[in-house]
Amino acid sequence: MSIQAKYLVAPAAAIFYMLTPLAAQAPARQALTLPLDCPGGDCPLLEGSPQTAGMRSGFVRLKPGESVGWHTTGHNEECLVILHGAGDALIERQPKRGFAAPGAVYIPPATRHNVTNTGTALLEYVYVVAPAAGQ
Repeated sequence: MSIQAKYLVAPAAAIFYMLTPLAAQAPARQALTLPLDCPGGDCPLLEGSPQTAGMRSGFVRLKPGESVGWHTTGHNEECLVILHGAGDALIERQPKRGFAAPGAVYIPPATRHNVTNTGTALLEYVYVVAPAAGQ
């Protein structure tokens, strides 16, 4: 190994060994079981770091005619897992998409969207929001 290579490798190795204990000090994420016990509206389940590596989720319950309101999940992608009921997913610049339980709706990153209960029964779903690849 050349002298120049030794001087380049040594600082990199030193930085690696200095940061390794910091990574070891990060709290270990634990497996969880979470009840879907929500009196109404939007109830968070997973709330991101440090609980998860970046995933968030929640349980939503909408009465007939109710909407969650237009929003975006930023650069994250989102999946809705429809447990009960029926509704419309309004996704910016796309045709309205009807759905019913059991089912799923995928919403791409950086996309404004809204969910409305168009049925006659309660609409219940779980949303999962996670960082998109490369984010």
